Amino acid sequence: MEFTSANPSVVRSVKQRDLLNAWLRALGKGRALPLLADYNPERIADELVDMMRYEVDGEAADARFLITQEGSRLTATYGNEHVDPDKRTNRYLDDAIGPARYARVIPSYRACLAHRRPTYSISMVQDADGKDVSYERLLLPFGAADKVEQIVGSFKAISIEGGFKVRNLMGIQSPTTPVSVVRAVIDHDFVPVASVHHVSNDVIELS
Repeated sequence: MEFTSANPSVVRSVKQRDLLNAWLRALGKGRALPLLADYNPERIADELVDMMRYEVDGEAADARFLITQEGSRLTATYGNEHVDPDKRTNRYLDDAIGPARYARVIPSYRACLAHRRPTYSISMVQDADGKDVSYERLLLPFGAADKVEQIVGSFKAISIEGGFKVRNLMGIQSPTTPVSVVRAVIDHDFVPVASVHHVSNDVIELS
């Protein structure tokens, strides 16, 4: 499935839309990419369990993605609870999830690098009880000049059938192979975002 060009309305999750809006605020005018230091989403502490941060090592097809922050719920989603918590970061994504799963997800990361714009994808999968689950991935690029140096990812699992089992949902032992239904680069018709920021008592650093 090819990536389509889309505007921010393609993002279904309200939380992910908030994260995208914060990226747009950080982007500003006349800049190719926002700096990670300027990225300040509201209520980010509540979202960190579903988020990842990567340092981009290399360029284009040779780039690898070094995990520097991993959300605790994602550890269960990918069946990585057996990995020592101290070893879940500072490892490359391809090493962390293995070749089969890496081959499924890498197009979103490559598109994010190539276009220097957020990418959004939805895959359908089933949990251990056979419930249909929509797995939504939002990748946000950051960097100086025109080179993507970091990527922040938000990952949401949602089911219209109600509660579902998140453990190993996207892992090797998942009962079904994820089926991609949406692949989009968010690169046009950006909705203007107010520059007013609400002050929060909790400051969480992603950098």
